[in-house]
Amino acid sequence: MCSDFVCHYYIRMDWPTSDGVPKMMYGTCCQCGHMPVKWYRCGSVHLEMSEPTPDPHVPTGEIASPEMSRILVVDDETSIVRFLKEVLEEAGYHVTPASTTHEAMGHLAAAAFDLLITDILMPGSDGLELARFTAGKYDTDIILMTGYAEEFTYELAVEHGATDFLVKPLRPRETVLRVKRVLRERALKKDRESMIRSLEEMAITDALTGLYNSRHFYGRIEIEVSSAGRYGTPLSLLMLDIDDFKEYNDTFGHLEGDGVLVRIGDVFRECLRKSDSAYRYGGEEFALILSRTHTPEAVAVAHRIREEIEASELSPRPGHSMRITASIGVAEHRPGESAADFIRRADQALYESKRQGKNRVSISRK
Repeated sequence: MCSDFVCHYYIRMDWPTSDGVPKMMYGTCCQCGHMPVKWYRCGSVHLEMSEPTPDPHVPTGEIASPEMSRILVVDDETSIVRFLKEVLEEAGYHVTPASTTHEAMGHLAAAAFDLLITDILMPGSDGLELARFTAGKYDTDIILMTGYAEEFTYELAVEHGATDFLVKPLRPRETVLRVKRVLRERALKKDRESMIRSLEEMAITDALTGLYNSRHFYGRIEIEVSSAGRYGTPLSLLMLDIDDFKEYNDTFGHLEGDGVLVRIGDVFRECLRKSDSAYRYGGEEFALILSRTHTPEAVAVAHRIREEIEASELSPRPGHSMRITASIGVAEHRPGESAADFIRRADQALYESKRQGKNRVSISRK
């Protein structure tokens, strides 16, 4: 019993069953052989079933796991939506149906979707505009579908932000494989992006303390100085050096010295605002950029950091308790001052703290 509806879409044969539970299987339309369709059968009815013939245009290869993937399906024809929902849910995906672009936009605003599958031509709706809107606003891949392959091409779909293109009549196997390919490539892309972010973070981070490194400091201080000059906002810089760190290393070893550096990083994270940033400048010396901060506030932060470091009790050996101290120099950026001169003044203030006996805060007055 073949019809255009059977060949173009999806049918369910609601035959009676001997046990009351229909059995489901894939086959080919018995008259035209055009597309795999899903049949139900009971023990009293026998159908010749065979695997669908592989289509060279259907993507193959390893497929991504469908777990947790959310798909939004948009078409004004309920038979198409029903077909896609059932086929994709059987493949393990969570499917949300919509019949208009307006309804689809509501779903997109309310929840995150990995994939949008939308028809191009719908009464009162424009699938191409929905694709363009989705591609520009959401992190969602797109598959466009149409029954007018002569008018709409794959190139047009890509131009509107789509990842792939389906031509009606839809075939279950091809549809599922194309969806899996798009989602697999999406997952691979996200993995690459995550790896790149990790590598970028590693390039600017000190592995021991977790603070930014000196390379990042020099780039950041230039940006902060430029911003302070452009907008007239205050900017302060703290330079910090651990007192007698070489002696501590020589006495207790480099591993215990590393523990001191890690503790210094922890103190910074406890004492600084999110808008501030801390850097391992070199060895046991650190730099802290305090944006939108005048000298009095910067000095208060410096004293809080110095006191926290001094209060930190270390145990480099069993039964042996030690405390460390730090010297700090503070400088506030001056209009027209270069980043190099700014750093130099903060360094000079640090050396003044060392000269005066260590474990203190000095302010650049020059």
